[in-house]
Amino acid sequence: MGKDSKAFKGKGKLLSFFPTGEYYFTKGLKAYHRRDFDKAKRYLERAFQLEPGEPMIACQLALVWTEIGGYENSNRLLHMILDELDPEMTECHYFLANNYAHLGFFKDASHHSRLYLELEEDGEFADDAEELLELLVMEGFDDEDELFEEDDLMVRQEEARNLLESGYFPKAIEMLTSIVEEYPEYWSAYNNLALAHFYLGETEQAHAVLYDVLEKNPGNLHALCNLLVFAHYRRDKKETARLIEILKKIKPIMTEHQFKLGATFALSGEYELAFEWLRKLHKRGYEGDSPFYYWFSYAAYYTGREELAQALWKKVIAMSPDKEGGEPWNNDGASGGIETQSRSIIQKLGSDYPEERLFGIFLSSVSKNRQELFESSVFDESGKFGALERAYLAYLKEGKRSPAADAHDAAEILYQTYRPIGAVEAGLYLMWFSVFEEAEKRGYSLKNAAGWAAGVAYVWHKLRNDKVPMDQLVDQYCVSSGTIRKYAKLIMGCIQ
Repeated sequence: MGKDSKAFKGKGKLLSFFPTGEYYFTKGLKAYHRRDFDKAKRYLERAFQLEPGEPMIACQLALVWTEIGGYENSNRLLHMILDELDPEMTECHYFLANNYAHLGFFKDASHHSRLYLELEEDGEFADDAEELLELLVMEGFDDEDELFEEDDLMVRQEEARNLLESGYFPKAIEMLTSIVEEYPEYWSAYNNLALAHFYLGETEQAHAVLYDVLEKNPGNLHALCNLLVFAHYRRDKKETARLIEILKKIKPIMTEHQFKLGATFALSGEYELAFEWLRKLHKRGYEGDSPFYYWFSYAAYYTGREELAQALWKKVIAMSPDKEGGEPWNNDGASGGIETQSRSIIQKLGSDYPEERLFGIFLSSVSKNRQELFESSVFDESGKFGALERAYLAYLKEGKRSPAADAHDAAEILYQTYRPIGAVEAGLYLMWFSVFEEAEKRGYSLKNAAGWAAGVAYVWHKLRNDKVPMDQLVDQYCVSSGTIRKYAKLIMGCIQ
């Protein structure tokens, strides 16, 4: 695969094919050969704007995307060439095969390699395509059934990741557990499983998963980074410092690992280290997604580069409008609060888990889009609402008191402290609404909202091994230590 990114040839046809885009295409090609991929991409994008129907420009731009790790963008352009611009440009099949191999979609890599060889038996990239096929055979990806199995694994992992990002932690755990049972060396699934457990407050399970990874795969960067994130949220300064010293010595080569390291440093407040890695990626022409610019903006802002931070944040908003309000200079919006993400709320309202549906209703009540959500049909269209959800909505819309109203009062008390609601804080609210559902079944009174709120906060911190003094909770919730212990005991009974 060493020749996978050579520049597309055929310069002699430039003038006749796209005279208005020639200047930018030529400059882009020169930048490409100098391996200045940032400039190459900018020039080629401009050329493609001027000549959107020219497959030669699109193909060269696809090769630049491949060089900077943007395989999905590269594939989009290559498929567009074959489907719309020039189906005879057969070399695109080889470029697609190479990209799919990098992404781990080996069935597609094999398919496009074979297709290229069928169309161009003696083509310019025939040797490369044959080498790629031989590599797939050597790695055991030549069997069609195995290829389908690998692609199925990638699809399931992507679905699990989407569940995790949307806050569907129980369902994500179910899927990820099944994946690691079937594929015991698929480390990415282990790391996501650990995150799902951690977000639910199940810290012992989360740590056990990561230590299992490090025992079987020593030095796994994602596992080490996740341990640092966990230590940071637990406010374990000694463990945080230990892990930072370990990670500072690691110099990853892969783009994915460099971004993971930079983002982890930013999340844990090590902004100088974060800026160093993220700027290095950016200088090399890396064009990341919204999370890349999000953490790059935070790292820039907290290292005194405010102008750069603002420019980067504009890219965040362009890609993810729901992040508006989460600017690093806006303390109320730090951590990217999910309470403003209407799409995520709607997803929770349709969950199979009652605690997630109740959580979605609460998020609607504190969302800046509250009025819009309550006036929409999203609540009416959910066929999964039970008596608790309907009672909760009746209180929020019409003021009808019920145990659901008491549960809402407790959640609002928690919201005074645990906001904005990020992925970690979401675990606290999911625990509370899970407790509410069980407490209602057992006939417990929820009138003492402050007592229940203090109790669930106490249990949540205890399960996460957070060092939160009882005196702090007493002052925070204006209840006695005896009251907190009383409700903590009831809560433990509800969740066990």
